[in-house]
Amino acid sequence: MAFERVMEIYVSDNEEYQCYREGMIPVLHSFGGSFDFDFEVSEVLLSKTDDAINRGFTIEFPSKEIIDEFFSNPEYLAVQKRHFVNLVASKTIISMHEKMYNYLLLIVRIKT
Repeated sequence: MAFERVMEIYVSDNEEYQCYREGMIPVLHSFGGSFDFDFEVSEVLLSKTDDAINRGFTIEFPSKEIIDEFFSNPEYLAVQKRHFVNLVASKTIISMHEKMYNYLLLIVRIKT
């Protein structure tokens, strides 16, 4: 079953963040991962953190084990060190969960 992480971050340099994304996406795809939603946030109305937020996104993987493997992968960590560390002032994991809609789609397909 798919596993999703919902994140919010504060990006201080959009051009460098784009370099980070370009460097990490091939690694992400090699683990079967993808970005499903990506937002630039202009105003935060409610938050459980004091950290600044200007970007939100979801990242999906085939399983919890694979997401853990991805974030500890040496190739990903090299891209993260080169780009992400210096341009992201804060990061907040809002949620990590299995995506239940896959079961719902399967049930609908079976019944139709």
